[in-house]
Amino acid sequence: MTNILEQASQAYYNGQPIMTDEEFDAISVDYEPIGHEVYGDTWVHAYPMWSLQKAYGDEDPLVGYKGHVVCTPKLDGAAVSIEYKDGKLFKAATRGDGNKGNLITDKIAQLVPSEIDYLGHCQIIGEVVAPKAIKNSRNYAAGALNLKDLEEFKKRDITFIAYGFNPHNNATWIKDMAQLRGQGFNTVTDSLWSQFPQDGQVFRMDTYTDFNSAGYTSKHPRGAYALKERPVGVITTLLDVEWNVGRSGVVAPTAILEPILVGDATVSRATLHNPAYIKALNLEIGCKVEVIRSGEIIPRIIRRV
Repeated sequence: MTNILEQASQAYYNGQPIMTDEEFDAISVDYEPIGHEVYGDTWVHAYPMWSLQKAYGDEDPLVGYKGHVVCTPKLDGAAVSIEYKDGKLFKAATRGDGNKGNLITDKIAQLVPSEIDYLGHCQIIGEVVAPKAIKNSRNYAAGALNLKDLEEFKKRDITFIAYGFNPHNNATWIKDMAQLRGQGFNTVTDSLWSQFPQDGQVFRMDTYTDFNSAGYTSKHPRGAYALKERPVGVITTLLDVEWNVGRSGVVAPTAILEPILVGDATVSRATLHNPAYIKALNLEIGCKVEVIRSGEIIPRIIRRV
């Protein structure tokens, strides 16, 4: 199973995701996500790039908190880390596994200020995004960071939007974003950024004292979360289950479905990942199931009806 998770992570950071965040979460319930292993010219981030815990519907991980909570769009592109030393652009890297990523300094230098008014060493994190009018805009943005030709990169219609600043330079996150905006950065608080793809909203404690006091799990901060919508699927019948051995040696089940139209594609098969996934959904041959196309590509059963 860790092979499947690693393949999914690597595909995402290469700009060619094979499953959605929800799907990754579902199959990793019983496994510790290992992140995307990084190869080539790498850089250890000055501060870890945490993921966000996810919530759906009426869920609110910050319920009961009385302080100021900020809501911003969750941009759907490629997360990167940018470091400055004594005001000069120093290094930039992809998110990678959250601790280190691939160096992309020459590319990011085309998108952000070369100098800022800051003494010491700081890290700015944010998202490289492309307009959603571009087909497969997330893949377009993430793929641009893997281009070898800098001149080709310059032709890409992409934008960097900041949402993090370390070490904290003000008492609140909002003030840090205002400071970055004053330095010439786009920030996630500047706009609704509706021209770019999004996959939910981010809620976070504004005051750093409260945010830091809330602490962290092994994966994410407790002072913030991403609110997402669950996709609505189409109902069909589970006719059978096939078991196949992949090239990595992992045995994975595939659902055989009564053919249905999901979006603009006819679906007759869907991934089931592992026996634990089948058990968790209480699936049986002949039962009715709800099917979606993860990322509008991969068919997946999300529940028994």
